[in-house]
Amino acid sequence: MPIRPPRLEPGDVIGVAAPASPPPDPKNIDRGVAALEALGFKVRLAPNARQRWGYLAGSDRDRADDLMRLFADRSVKAIVCVRGGYGAARLLPLLDFQLIRKHPKIFVGYSDITSLHCALLRRANLISFHGPMLNSDFAHARVPRFTRESFLRTVCGVDASGRPWRGDIAEGYTGRTVAVLHPGVARGQLVGGNLTLLSAALGTPWQPPFRGRILFFEDVNEKPYDMDRMLTQLLNAGLLQQVAGIAVGINKNCRDPKAARAKEYRQTVDDVIRERLLPLGVPLVTGLPFGHLPTNATLPVGAEVELDAERGRLLLLQPAVR
Repeated sequence: MPIRPPRLEPGDVIGVAAPASPPPDPKNIDRGVAALEALGFKVRLAPNARQRWGYLAGSDRDRADDLMRLFADRSVKAIVCVRGGYGAARLLPLLDFQLIRKHPKIFVGYSDITSLHCALLRRANLISFHGPMLNSDFAHARVPRFTRESFLRTVCGVDASGRPWRGDIAEGYTGRTVAVLHPGVARGQLVGGNLTLLSAALGTPWQPPFRGRILFFEDVNEKPYDMDRMLTQLLNAGLLQQVAGIAVGINKNCRDPKAARAKEYRQTVDDVIRERLLPLGVPLVTGLPFGHLPTNATLPVGAEVELDAERGRLLLLQPAVR
């Protein structure tokens, strides 16, 4: 079974690192730190968290060293990433996964951070968390209540009354985006993240396992044929045929801006998902509240879940922390 990191409690120290790109506005780091402190946590910036090196938040070595320092620091109970962007995959050969396995702790991020989620599960057997970051979430004055409460109950492992939490990852979500495309119920280990990064992991030592798993994915600013290409790559590799169920998030701005003026027929992302995934015959739910949008649920990568494609729910079967 994957390692469940210790739960986060009020007053604990959250480390902040930038494993990929720097924020467009450096002040977003300060805003995000203030938001985490307002939630009752202490915050410690990694030494290179404010670095900028082109489209990267510092050199590969500096960014990798920051992660290793935070994992090795016993006083740090969780690590939240500044942002995604690009660059996390460049760190994977530089990380000490044996040390990480000996010092398991909560690690949170999404988008480009998917590369690290895949590696942490594959090489350290550690549950990590696809969830909000400083630049895209905590830095904003109006973080949706849903996003904040999903983060807290998932990484703290308790509900509002203090009881151990397990349940629907969309608890409290009021949007009407969820749709069942293929019915059924499946259980398995949750794997996934950003579709672009999942397809980029194929053939590497950090490729996540697919057999018997519940796959979740989302993406942003990709045209429908790009989504088709990535799903086709996973199909041609024989990986999608191995999953027990598929949970799709909200694919923000994944459309073809030229479709309305095109003389030829153009597919939508929904068309692509139906065409490429329905033939698999596994439970399939779309429109779940995670991805590049304000209502961003925290999902524990590696945890045991149930995909209920009768009622359109993704359920955590036990607390993802201990």
